[in-house]
Amino acid sequence: MSRHGLVKEETQLQSRLEALNNARELAEGVLPDDALDEVLHVLERASSRRSLSADHTVVGFFGATGSGKSTLFNAVNGAEIATAAARRPTTSEPLASVWGVDGSEALLDWLEVRQRHHGQPVPGFADESSGLILLDLPDFDSTRTANRDTVQRLVGMVDVLVWVLDPQKYADAAVHNDFLAPLASHGAVTLVVLNQIDRLPEADLPLVLESLKEILARDGLGKVQVVAASALTGAGVDNVRAAIRQVVDRRAALSLRLSADVSKASARLSEASGAGEAAGVKSGSKARLAEELAIAANVPLVVDAVGRSYRQESIRRTGWPVTRWLVRFRPDPLRRLNLRRAANPEVNRTSLPAAGAPERARTDAAVREFADAASDGAPGPWRASIRNAARTGRDRLPDALDQAIAGTDLRAGRKSWWWGVFNVLQWLSLLTAAGGLGWLGLLAVLGYLQLPVPEVPRVEGWPVPTLMIAGGAVLGILLAVTAKFITAGVAHARMAAARRRLNAAVTQVAGNLVVDPVEVEISRLKSFNAAVKAAAK
Repeated sequence: MSRHGLVKEETQLQSRLEALNNARELAEGVLPDDALDEVLHVLERASSRRSLSADHTVVGFFGATGSGKSTLFNAVNGAEIATAAARRPTTSEPLASVWGVDGSEALLDWLEVRQRHHGQPVPGFADESSGLILLDLPDFDSTRTANRDTVQRLVGMVDVLVWVLDPQKYADAAVHNDFLAPLASHGAVTLVVLNQIDRLPEADLPLVLESLKEILARDGLGKVQVVAASALTGAGVDNVRAAIRQVVDRRAALSLRLSADVSKASARLSEASGAGEAAGVKSGSKARLAEELAIAANVPLVVDAVGRSYRQESIRRTGWPVTRWLVRFRPDPLRRLNLRRAANPEVNRTSLPAAGAPERARTDAAVREFADAASDGAPGPWRASIRNAARTGRDRLPDALDQAIAGTDLRAGRKSWWWGVFNVLQWLSLLTAAGGLGWLGLLAVLGYLQLPVPEVPRVEGWPVPTLMIAGGAVLGILLAVTAKFITAGVAHARMAAARRRLNAAVTQVAGNLVVDPVEVEISRLKSFNAAVKAAAK
């Protein structure tokens, strides 16, 4: 691969690693810890490997007991380095054959490979300029747990995986189910060698190879290169060397391996998360939530109190002066709710009835319905996360709603301009009627005392005192009826205005405690899906 191509690969890999890390961070607290731990392990391993020699390609030989893995390792090396034995396990510790010692020490320390051999030049395969490290590893079916752990560890660390199979156990479920199938995304850095072909009749070899390729295709490795070889006779060993050499010469094994790791990790996140996007928060859902919370918070009761308070105050200011003072003995509806005061609403509360079981049930149902609508279409774990976000502020809702109502300016203390006019007219009507009564009373007293009674002025034949009484009474009644209609209209307008302000306050509380957390989770899911998609490219 050209230098430009290598730089491009590295840049793409860096972007994918960053996207994978973003996805992992976004999924914390939502997806299972084991899935996130796997991704973190991949990221840490990638960071460590990229900090070490990029000039070396690490090729690991993996196989079961009796597959001839160590013998093939020796044949590829062109020297007897690994000890082959018939008993299990054949290899107890990883053994490295290194071409290009400079810069390899730190890499081998990271791999925890203590046995190291300086490989001799093999014409057409490797020399000091190759930067090649071959590892002979313990058998993956070893009876020793430490050996199996070593294989599991190094399967995730080497740059290229060479799987050595034999004609007797090439279809063994252990290697396919436990190793090859889980690494289906690593086909670009995987090589399969069918060893010990010398034990097969020549006519059977094509059939066995075809069978092996079919099994690999079922594992998701249909494009993996399969090489037939015999370490004992040397047949096909050059082909194994050529396949390894081809990977090394490209200088892309490291990036391909890490890229495959990222693909597998992103697939793991996708599997743990599930597919889909949340429907999101709709204006209709927010309106229904605010409406239900307003009812649960007794907003209708407060609105009704605003209307009754205005009517009561209107009667007190425009009613018949003789009886209006009786209204003072009736408690103000808003004052009873502790809503007519100038105190700081931040430290005051209303006297509205405390939320009981019905109100709490209504609040819970409203929050649940809102969360269900917003999370519709989201994968299971994220749907649960969105619902939990909606419920986080549920316990604070009653107090927050009460404080919001307490802090809402109901404008209940505003006076109406017409009160003064009607008040003056009511007093005039009362004084007129009282004057007429006084006048007639005076005439009656004079007549009773046999004193001269002055002539009473008349208008159209009607005595003026009588007209004053009648006029004052009629005017008072007319003012009372008119005031009643005006009061009803203004009270309705004030109730509507109070309802709007209270609903706005409730909507703000719903936004802070329910809507905003839900929108944060929905945005988090959207970012997670975008990050996983970017990591999987």
